[in-house]
This record gives sequence, C-alpha cells and structure tokens, in this order.
Amino acid sequence: MNPMRHGRTGGRIKASGAALGLALLLLVPSPAPAQDKAPATGSERIGTVEEMYDGKLLPDQAVSTYRNIDRLFPTRTIRAGGTVRELPLSDRLLGEVSVAVGDERYDLYDVMALDSFTALLVLKDGKIAFETYQRGNTPETRWMSMSVAKSITSTLAAIAIREGKLRGLDALVTDHVPALKGSAYEGVTLRDVLMMSSGVRWNETYTDPASDRRALLRAQIGQEPGSAMRLMAGLPRAAEPGTVNTYSTGETQVLGEMVRGAVGKPLAEYLSEKVWVPYGMESDATWWLDSPGGSEIGGSGISATLRDYARFGQFFLDEGRIGETSILPENWTREATQPTALKDGKPLDYGYMWWTGWTEGAMRDKAYAAVGIHGQNIYINPARRVVIVTFGAQPKPTGKEPVDPMLFFDAVAEALD
Repeated sequence: MNPMRHGRTGGRIKASGAALGLALLLLVPSPAPAQDKAPATGSERIGTVEEMYDGKLLPDQAVSTYRNIDRLFPTRTIRAGGTVRELPLSDRLLGEVSVAVGDERYDLYDVMALDSFTALLVLKDGKIAFETYQRGNTPETRWMSMSVAKSITSTLAAIAIREGKLRGLDALVTDHVPALKGSAYEGVTLRDVLMMSSGVRWNETYTDPASDRRALLRAQIGQEPGSAMRLMAGLPRAAEPGTVNTYSTGETQVLGEMVRGAVGKPLAEYLSEKVWVPYGMESDATWWLDSPGGSEIGGSGISATLRDYARFGQFFLDEGRIGETSILPENWTREATQPTALKDGKPLDYGYMWWTGWTEGAMRDKAYAAVGIHGQNIYINPARRVVIVTFGAQPKPTGKEPVDPMLFFDAVAEALD
C-alpha cells in the first residue's frame, strides 16, 4: 500500500445551500490588520525536520515550524512578478457542508478542528467561495507543501515536454541524469518515474529511521552536493521497470534532476519563468535545496501562500492555459490525473504524481489531488470547476485524519453546485 494514500471511508455525503454564518467575515479581500499578522519569520521557535517526520512536535510548535520551513534548509526563490491574477469574491458563497462517516456526521467546523487544518481556500469557477486562516496564519503566510511539490515537479516535466526539451514519456532517465548511469535506473523512462514504477527498491516509511526516505532526508541534512543522486544510484533493482508501483520521494528527486538536466536551469527558476510570473502569482515562494546553491528537493520543500497554491490549482484545472494558450502537452491534465496502467495492463489508481480520486464522489467527477503529509492538499474537481487548498498541521505525517479529506472536499464541491 502506498503510504501517502488516505484510507477509504464509506458513507454518503449531503450538503445544503444555507450560507455559513461566518463566511462573509472570513472572506476579506483586503490585507489583514497589522495585529493579526503572523509573527515575523525568525521570531518563532521551530522544531527540526527530524521531529517533523517523527511526528514529535506539539501543536503550536508544529504550526510555527510549518510556516517557517525556509529556516530549515537553504532555499532558492520562486520569484513572482508582473500583473497579479485576481481572485475575486464569488457570488456563490459556500453553504452548510455535511460529511457522513459511518454513523457520524461532521460539518466544516468539525473537519477544520479534527483534521488540524490551519487554512482553507475554496475556488468556484476561479472565484473565492470560502477562505479562512487559523492559528495566526494570514494571506501573507507561506506554508510548507511537502509532497504537493511532487505534482508541481511533474508539471514542470510536462512543460519541458511541450517545449521539446524532454522527448516525451519515453525519455530515458540516464540521458538527463549522468549520475545514474550504470545504476538500477538504466532503462527507466520518464513515464516509469512519473508513475513511481521504476522497479528500484524503496521504503517510504517516514517514521522509520532505517527507511530509504529517512536516508534521503539525512542526505539533505548533510547538504553535500550530489549526495541525493549518490544515494539513488546505490539502490538495487527490485522489479522490471513499469511493472510495480512503489511510492517513492526518491523517484521525485530523480524526476527533478531529469527536468533540471533537460532545461539547463534550476527548478525554481524554471517554475518562476513558466508559471509563477506569467500566470500572475502574488508572492515569491521558496524551495528547499540539497546543498547551498544546489538542486531543489523535487518531492517537497516548496513554501508558498494559500492563494498562490490555489492559483496553481486553477492553472492546472484550466489545462495549463496562460492567456489563450496551454503550456502543457495536449490532454496532459486528463492523462496525468486519472488512473494509469502498468506494463502488464494492471490498473493503477495513481496518475503522473497526482492522486486520483478514491471516493465515490471524486471518482464520479474525475477529481484528483496533490497531497502532502501532515495535511497539505490541492483538490481539483473538473466537473464542478472547484479548487480546494488546505494547510495542515496534523500530529503525525500520515494516518491522523479522523475525516477523510477527500470526502470533505467532495461535499464542499457538491455544496457549491
């Protein structure tokens, strides 16, 4: 089982159209008053990255850490600039939301508290239907992405394909990442990496100090150039490429190196040039590096504002269009976000580093999500034209969501119809 996958939870979902009493108070397009701003970067006590992965942060320290992750490692700036894409207030504000889980029923307030969400933004047709910031967060707060970054790195690979810098899904890893020549990544294609089906052995258990995921984290902590690829090059092959899916953050580090090698520039710079500036992101973001001035961590470490994550979701919902032209390959947003198949035809409920919908409502609407540990989400529902973003501060990396967030997101999307 993939460790990032949320458990499936049964139960029907109902949503009424009555407006939430606080919706208008929470939807404030102007800047927050000065006294409501989050503490300045550098003034809050934060934990360590090992404590994050061990699930050993108390609630207040978790919040202060997750909005200050640029203090944990060197970063590169994803620069914004130019005209900001407005997110106007919708005339369809979010009504009451009710989610059934077994014999229990939860509303929005329950889910915000139980799932430890510290911010929530809902877009309907590109307009704000609901927005709230909790635990001292504000619209200016940058918050960690964790594995949401995987879906962004995947999108950069798609842009490189469209520009002819990667020769499609059959591009070989070793053609762009010389450090992996002669390793288990020989013969592995871009498609294999995007589907996390390279066949290279991997253990993603976040809380296990002996896992490959923690070994990759230690390489990042060491901040030695090239250490991540040395780790990946030393892994053995466990299966033939394209035959077995194994969730692997290491695979996304390989993908990031492929993109960097193909486009000849850092991922943060490429993201800024192709999406952040031309699409109209409002704020600079940051991205963790493997060493000072080195490579971005392809599978995590982006820190951005809630509204800019939502803009990225809207960009993807709109098939990568900037103006009238898409910068993604034709049909990419559908192909990358729906179930795929391994070489033997076995179906795989995973796209190209996007999670396919696993609830009844999401599967019906072909909804999908970028998902990060501790409660980070970008949910996209193309049938209902809804984008939902959460910041989360859950106590453990996975398994501590009393309410399956996709059930909640489905209910929100239905409530806006």
